[in-house]
Amino acid sequence: MTVSLEQLRRCHVAVDLGAARTRVFVKGLGLVVDEPSCAAVNIRTGALIAVGAFAEQMTGRTPDYIRVVRPVSGGTVVDIEMAQRMLRQLLGDKLRRQLRRKPRLRAAASTPHDADPLAQRATVETLVGIGASRVELVDTLIAAAVGCGLPVEQPEASMIMVCGAATTQIAVLSLGSIVAAERIPVGGNAIDHAVIQHLRQAHELMLPSQSVRPLQLALSGTGIAAGGPAATEIHGRDVATGLARSVLVDTAAVRRAIHTPLTSVLDGIGRILRVCPPDLVADLADTGIMMVGGSALLPGLDQMLRDSTGMPVRIAERPDVCAVLGLGAMLEGQIEPMALDPMTG
Repeated sequence: MTVSLEQLRRCHVAVDLGAARTRVFVKGLGLVVDEPSCAAVNIRTGALIAVGAFAEQMTGRTPDYIRVVRPVSGGTVVDIEMAQRMLRQLLGDKLRRQLRRKPRLRAAASTPHDADPLAQRATVETLVGIGASRVELVDTLIAAAVGCGLPVEQPEASMIMVCGAATTQIAVLSLGSIVAAERIPVGGNAIDHAVIQHLRQAHELMLPSQSVRPLQLALSGTGIAAGGPAATEIHGRDVATGLARSVLVDTAAVRRAIHTPLTSVLDGIGRILRVCPPDLVADLADTGIMMVGGSALLPGLDQMLRDSTGMPVRIAERPDVCAVLGLGAMLEGQIEPMALDPMTG
């Protein structure tokens, strides 16, 4: 861990800026913000119209002069000014006043593994813009591992898989550090896109945009594991005529479409296991893979990983908020580092 736990204990607020959702943890108050990373803007005046869940509902339903933007992509802030405006609105006046009373407001933020210096700087500038005097950056993989209760400080292997909207991050941890890690540009959005493309090509049907999860509609709870109804009725718009239409979709074909983007995730797990020391790989045969992140809840994904790797696979109790809860646990001093003092003599 590059940032010491002592430094993190001095922080007052923790922020997890994700491509899908933004979460804020305040020391002493707990999780205070958990909203979609969305903002609706009037492009004529530049005024902010809505943020969070209401802005997400407006996606695909706005007139020309209103644009719904996502200032965070793949865990990286791509529009600093808009991210600051969104955060200010999500925090609200009362909480902002409370944070401003801190003489030197310190903040902690999670960043994707191997984030480049520009991406890290964008995260720091975003939080400095809302009043932070100092910002500590923590790897998302370590924060999520702490949040789901993995023994990251112990000399044993823990494998974590953070399934985000834009990326999937996989790592093996031991003694509080990352032994091997991989970031794969495939997440929940890529899986949704595979379903949308399949329905467009096979049935000439366009699904509604982000207002509904097309994946959940298409699978109707059967997931990517075999079983459940053989066909599902889907409502959408005909590509040729533009009229509303319903089609009966073969769920097995949808499962095959989803498997295509997920093969790169399985390849990433294989690459990590090949570079890990044999002792740690032996540990993983018992401890297995812990899945966190919003896309970990995709029905049947855990079973697919079990079948492909032969390892135990578990989903965290609250997979979508593990990273920010891990940061919060570090802020509140709930994590004790394993003492590795130099020996004398």
